[in-house]
Amino acid sequence: MDKVASAEMPYDSMSVPDDDLLLKQFASGDSNAARVLMDRHVHRILRLAKSMLGETGDAEEVTQEAMLRLWKVAPQWKPGKAKVSTWLWRVASNLCIDRLRAQSTISIDSIDEPEDGLPSVDEKLLSNDRAAALSQALEKLPPRQRAAVALRHLEGLSNKEIAELLGTSIDAVESLIARGILALKSQLLGRKGDLGWEK
Repeated sequence: MDKVASAEMPYDSMSVPDDDLLLKQFASGDSNAARVLMDRHVHRILRLAKSMLGETGDAEEVTQEAMLRLWKVAPQWKPGKAKVSTWLWRVASNLCIDRLRAQSTISIDSIDEPEDGLPSVDEKLLSNDRAAALSQALEKLPPRQRAAVALRHLEGLSNKEIAELLGTSIDAVESLIARGILALKSQLLGRKGDLGWEK
């Protein structure tokens, strides 16, 4: 296929599976390649940032900054050295950790109520109370523990993937997660009854 034909055909996230190729094409001025990369990665990065920061505005800023950094490194990107997704997760995690270290506390403005089904008012309040309690407990964890717990239990990444993202060993990740879970349990222990976790 010649250059003109390929430029006229828009990409979709399934027809061009190679992120390295897309990044190279973006560096050569192909805006469609940038769109596909955004479609593939921005939602997961935003979800990670929200789980770590809790605040939508900060999470959106972190996501934008992570994508901007990807665009800046595109011309020097070395295929095969790192996966684009792993690189983005590491940058976003580090940006979140930096923000957490810079702020003493992060307020939670609101928690979305479930939209599926028709739970009772009491169920909605209890669900919101649980989500708020968990978010507040997460906020009290040291930044690296919070990142490890969020990546493992909210994003479902493996310990190996988390180790790559945080630039540490699998043993260190296991320790961060174990200490984080223990701290969360300790914080929430006294609230089991009012949060409906006692049988």
